[in-house]
This record gives sequence, C-alpha cells and structure tokens, in this order.
Amino acid sequence: MSLTVLMNAGPWLPVPPGGYGGIENIVGWLVPELRRRHDVRVILATVDQSTLPVDEKLALFDEGMFHCLAAPYRDSVGVAHAHMQHVIANLPGRGVDLIHDHLEVVGPSMLSVLGDACPPTLQTLHWDLSKHPKFYSTFKGKGRIFFNAVSNAHQGTAPENLRDQIIKAVNLAVDVDAYRLEPEKDDYYLTLFRFTQVKGIDIAARICKELGVRLRMAGPVAGIPDRERLDQELADPDSPYHSRLDVQYYLGSVQPYEDGDRIVWVGTVDGPEKQRLLGRAKALLAPIQWEEPGGTAMLEALACGTPVIGMRRGALTDIIEHGKNGFLCDDEAEFASYLPRAHEIDPNACRRSAEARFSVPTMADAYVELYHEVLRRAS
Repeated sequence: MSLTVLMNAGPWLPVPPGGYGGIENIVGWLVPELRRRHDVRVILATVDQSTLPVDEKLALFDEGMFHCLAAPYRDSVGVAHAHMQHVIANLPGRGVDLIHDHLEVVGPSMLSVLGDACPPTLQTLHWDLSKHPKFYSTFKGKGRIFFNAVSNAHQGTAPENLRDQIIKAVNLAVDVDAYRLEPEKDDYYLTLFRFTQVKGIDIAARICKELGVRLRMAGPVAGIPDRERLDQELADPDSPYHSRLDVQYYLGSVQPYEDGDRIVWVGTVDGPEKQRLLGRAKALLAPIQWEEPGGTAMLEALACGTPVIGMRRGALTDIIEHGKNGFLCDDEAEFASYLPRAHEIDPNACRRSAEARFSVPTMADAYVELYHEVLRRAS
C-alpha cells in the first residue's frame, strides 16, 4: 500500500544537517530509502535550508534554529511551537496518511489537540525520557499518537504511562556504504559530540591528558561551529553566549585540558574531513554521563571500522559488543585502561557489526512495519 507520510524533522537543523545533527541525519538517511524501496510519498516539515529531495517541503524558518536550543527559555520557547503551528495549518488537503514526528514534546502535545482530526502519528523518541516526567507520565495518545524508542535500553527508561504507548524499539542506523572502511589507524583518539556535560568530553580530555595521548574533539559548542566564531562571540561583552551552559561547560571543564597539540578542539566536521577523522582514529571515546538513547556517532565510527570505548550506559549496551567492536566500562579507571587496547579490536569486525545490525534498509523496513501497525491501531 502506498503511503503519504509527513516527516516532521523540526526547525532546529536542515536535512541533511551538514555536520552535527543526529536526528536530522537519521531523517536524511531514512527518507530516500522510504521513497526508493517502499513507494512512500514524503512531505518533509523542516527549514527552508534543507536540500534533501522529497515530494513536498513545509518550512516556516529559512534556516536551522539550533542556536536557540542553548538560549534562555524566553528566547527559545516560541520556535518549536511556531514550527508546529505551521505544520498543522498546512495539513488539510495534502492527503497525509500518517505523521512520523521527531519533535520533542511539542510535536505530540500540539497534534493531540486535534483530537480525532489528528492523522495517525508515530513519534520517535530520540532523547532522555527522564527530562519531562509530568508530560510523559500523563500524556495520552488516545488511539491516534503512538511512540517508538531508538534502542531497547532507551525503551526501558520510559515511565510506565509512556511505555504502554511505545509499540517497539527501532535501532538507529547509518548509511554504511557512505563510509569508507579504514583498517589503518593514526595515533589519536576522537570525540564526535556536541559539547555538553552529559557527553563526558571533559572526562575524555582529562584521561587523554593523563595518558599523554592525542585527542581530537569534534562538534559544536552551543551551536557554534569553530573556535574563530566562538572567540568572536566571547569578545563581545553583550553576546548572549556568555551565559549559555554549553559554552560555560566548554570553557570551564574542557578548554583547560587543551594544549594546541595533543588535546585539540577541531570544530564541527563533515564530508571528507569527518570521514578521515572517524576512519583514522584509534577509537571513538564515549565516556557518557547519561542513558544515551541512540548513539549515531558510535554507528558512524563502526561503519568506518573504528572501535568505540564507552560507558556501560544507555544504547551503548546495545551497540557495543564488548571485546568485538569496542569496550564497555563501568568507571573512569576501567575506561582509561582500555585506550591502550584499542588496537585489539579488528576494524573489519566493527564494519560487519554496522552492516548486520545498523543499516538504513534494516531501519526503513522496521519503520514501514511500524507505520502499518500505527494505521491498524488507529483504525
């Protein structure tokens, strides 16, 4: 059965994102597969900056509003709501069979107000489910809105009320063929996350400093892509970035370990530079301090043949096969002990694990099954 799906990627980043952007990367890989292999017509709700080929695009904002995510509440509260208001106003007449929503809290809450007029909806939960306990413990989809988690570990963290409305977990995926297997490694480790405390980048920096090894830290600081732009903002006493929590985290907890040689922030990376950094790293380091829901960067590393060394938390327990494609650790001392052992992991085994468990066709097939289950339940 051919379907028309409104894919709500949200207003934060374009699709594809051109660098950092876990959710937007997933949407960017999923949509072409749905259109090519499953005859799904896709209407993408995004920002006008998006370049992903789709059947139709809905956009209120010209460019990604990611910089607002780290802003004070008063400066950011209207962004997601304005986006959803635009989406809902443009629903009539488009023949939408199903909405696949990726917008945290605001997506399902605003759609639920439509009542029976709400198209059957699947929301993919990409985030920490402990953040909004009142919402998740009371929200009712009323037979119109259903959910899926992005790992088995993630589903297990859902409050009971939400867990009852989760149909199943669907692992995240990467376009494995878009990544080149790199069997030969250079002499550095890598982090590839936005700078925020729960990612534990400061822990990786401190441990690498103590071990005397090289670390390249890739990713944005409060949406800022590189050091030059950050320095420009901080040179302005009136810049709002002085009060951004992620900027304060970087300046206070990570930058003190940088030395311009061994420990270096390289900014946001994409394209060939991202491929090179991922592929040639000894290991991707993930000393996460939270229950990571999905872990796209870990899947990208495996596709390149790069092992992952991470804490035994969240989706890492689903992704990392200890001793086969990386190492799982219970504390910082154990984490540090595995860095010198990264060479024990076969790059080909890493690649095979990505191909077997985290490919885009596998993810797309699972979502098509979920779409039909949502339609069945909603009817």
